[in-house]
Amino acid sequence: MQKTIEKVTPLILHENRITWQRVTAYARVSSGKDAMLQSLSSQVSYYSDYIQRHKGWLYHGVYADEALTGTKADRPEFQRLLADCRAGEIDLILTKSISRFARNTLTLLSVMRELKELGVAVYFEKENIWSNSGDGELMLTILASYAQEESRSCSENCKWRIRKGFENGQSYGLHHMFGYRIRQGDFSIVPEEAEVVRGIFADYLSGMGVEAIMKRLRAQGITIGKTGLAKMLRNEKYAGNLLLQKTFIADHLTKRKAINRGQLPMFFIEDHHDAIIDKDTFSQVQEEISRRAGKWAKSHLSGSHPSTVSVPTYPFSGMIRCDICGENYRRKITAADTKYEKPVWICKTFNVYGKGACGSQQIPESVLMQQAAIALGIPEFDAVALAAQVSEIRVPGANQLIFIFKNGREVRLVWQTSRCDSWTPEMREKARTDTIRRNRRKGSAVI
Repeated sequence: MQKTIEKVTPLILHENRITWQRVTAYARVSSGKDAMLQSLSSQVSYYSDYIQRHKGWLYHGVYADEALTGTKADRPEFQRLLADCRAGEIDLILTKSISRFARNTLTLLSVMRELKELGVAVYFEKENIWSNSGDGELMLTILASYAQEESRSCSENCKWRIRKGFENGQSYGLHHMFGYRIRQGDFSIVPEEAEVVRGIFADYLSGMGVEAIMKRLRAQGITIGKTGLAKMLRNEKYAGNLLLQKTFIADHLTKRKAINRGQLPMFFIEDHHDAIIDKDTFSQVQEEISRRAGKWAKSHLSGSHPSTVSVPTYPFSGMIRCDICGENYRRKITAADTKYEKPVWICKTFNVYGKGACGSQQIPESVLMQQAAIALGIPEFDAVALAAQVSEIRVPGANQLIFIFKNGREVRLVWQTSRCDSWTPEMREKARTDTIRRNRRKGSAVI
């Protein structure tokens, strides 16, 4: 006699007395590999079919995150799921397991409690746990702790593998950098980009600053940011070397990356690949960077202690905004290499990219102080009064200022200045001395 065996899958709702209507599912994989993505696709198909076949359920789709870790709560699909729950669009969430939903115990419990208040239940298929059952939270706490510990162990294993690779000279996470194409750890030079890199190093050695180099590159249609240029000038890879483990993951839950300041060993590999910059030039650039940094620090020392370095804060810092491009104004010293320095405030866009990018004008600090005193209705400038009453100063056009007060009041001013108005006392004294000297020479000539 032939026997027929049929597998009967029980409906999970038989274990719960409440009738749910709007049902969805959440799926996640923590790797972008093809096998994992195929697994994600299978999860989505499974839950889509399962929910739609269930009588009395209204299918609300499946939320799926690709290549995102369960220890982090800022997964886009996960956040969209929570937003829809808060909007009252979901009654029940199905998910494969606790580890798929969250491996961070604190995140899991926080989300579960919020969903419980919203009247949304979660069913964990692998563990057969309902979040709204009497012992659901206790079981979730215990199992989520195991999941979090498993995540920590997995993270430590990955770190160990990467560090052993570093010891053997293997690089990780490098795919592209300007001047090179990197495939499986092999560096190949991109000729046209390499020429740009050589030009940047040559410009810096010739005395140009990072912002001046940015302007030159921008004029050629090449956009590299200030931070990117600064990093490029310090990057040992351009000299053919490789320094491994500059950064590390400080916390397996937040995945926060930290700069390695001696917490872990670094590994330096000389002549790892073809160099774009010769070692002599690279070394000179590093010395020039140190020299300029030392000069800057010396000019910003506060007090007599040599280790005390501070960046001064000025009354108008972060307060002046350009209406032409929307950027803030910043303080700049003109004629910095002369005895008579004059502070002005200049739009960041104009200062970095030139007049072609923003047609604003620089404003002498003395003019700003004078106009601020007028706007505040006081006889002379007071930095404390400015900070207490004014929230913003807008520059709509040439010789125009709009003072926005914290109580909503606006004061519009038009200013005029002549060359002598911006002279410092030292400049005036020098002009007086020069005049006297010229008059004496004329008198001597007549005699």
